[in-house]
Amino acid sequence: MPTDASKPDNDRRFWDRLAQKYATDPISDEAAYQKKLEITRQHFTPDSDVLEFGCGTGMTAVSHAPHVKHIHATDLSGEMLEIARGRAVEAGVGNISFERVGFEDIDAATGRFDVVLGLSILHLLEDRDAAIARVHSLLKPGGVFISSTACLGEKMWFFSLIAPIGRALGLLPMLRVFTQVQLAESLRQAGFELEHQWRPDKAVAVFIVARKPAN
Repeated sequence: MPTDASKPDNDRRFWDRLAQKYATDPISDEAAYQKKLEITRQHFTPDSDVLEFGCGTGMTAVSHAPHVKHIHATDLSGEMLEIARGRAVEAGVGNISFERVGFEDIDAATGRFDVVLGLSILHLLEDRDAAIARVHSLLKPGGVFISSTACLGEKMWFFSLIAPIGRALGLLPMLRVFTQVQLAESLRQAGFELEHQWRPDKAVAVFIVARKPAN
């Protein structure tokens, strides 16, 4: 049975093993993905300093890079980041810095970023509320947090029972089960104002734009 200290390494190894498959699997809903890109870019300027944590294989970061000044893209998996770096080189993108680091260990100044992206990641973190509070602190006043999060609590609550067993066996990563209402409340409690919530038809992921008040 893994100890608490070993669990982050187990998660890293899980995502390292999955990296190649993750990179080659087709997007399940291309229209929804493109809509999320479009909405996100409405919050960019050419001077935007962006953080994307849990960037995976870098497809979204590379897609957004031409629309901003800089993206700092982080992930726990070195294998994911190797693919992401290759994608950036292939696309001729030079304004992304990649770092292998867990979100809680990101070394960044308070109020640094104009936009923070957390896509398909909040449900994979140990402490959702702590992560959202950290995002709030990293944003400039008036900055925007954009997330796309699997909210499994409405229809797939049973994952809360099987996820700890799957993680202990190395078959699943950290997985937290909560509802869209609970996620929205976490964002509000951290001080965010919710500007946009959208769930594509039949999807478990909820796309949310939340703003840190300007004052």
